Amino acid sequence: MAKSTSTTKKSKTTKTVRKKAAPKAYVAPKPEPAASATVIDAPKPVVLGPMMRKPELINAVVEKSGLKKKDVKPIVEATLAVLGAALQDNRELNLQPLGKIKVNREKVKPNGKVMIARIRQSQGSTGATPDSDSNDVDPDMAPPTAAE
Repeated sequence: MAKSTSTTKKSKTTKTVRKKAAPKAYVAPKPEPAASATVIDAPKPVVLGPMMRKPELINAVVEKSGLKKKDVKPIVEATLAVLGAALQDNRELNLQPLGKIKVNREKVKPNGKVMIARIRQSQGSTGATPDSDSNDVDPDMAPPTAAE
């Protein structure tokens, strides 16, 4: 018998290797048109100067008015007493060029009353302008009665 020889061929399969695609470059989204800028006036910090006490106030009034200290002192003290009584009665004060004073809140403490007030001064108030009664009238206020 004859021997048959068979040769088997191994088939070689070639694997195709795909190259990875290069990553796409990052494209930033297009910015939207900028909104118009608005300027906000932030509150400015208030730097407190030295405290003015009654003797200093009296001396300033003497210097500004040219009157004698013995004449000015009782007037300043009476004025302060009237202003204190008006604030205690919860009255709103409109005393130009000092400004318009309104008590917002108050709290009673064992040693007195604490008042939180708002003072609004007109921009041109330097104290050198003469007083004018027509400028002191607030259009929102009722006219004073005969009792006042």
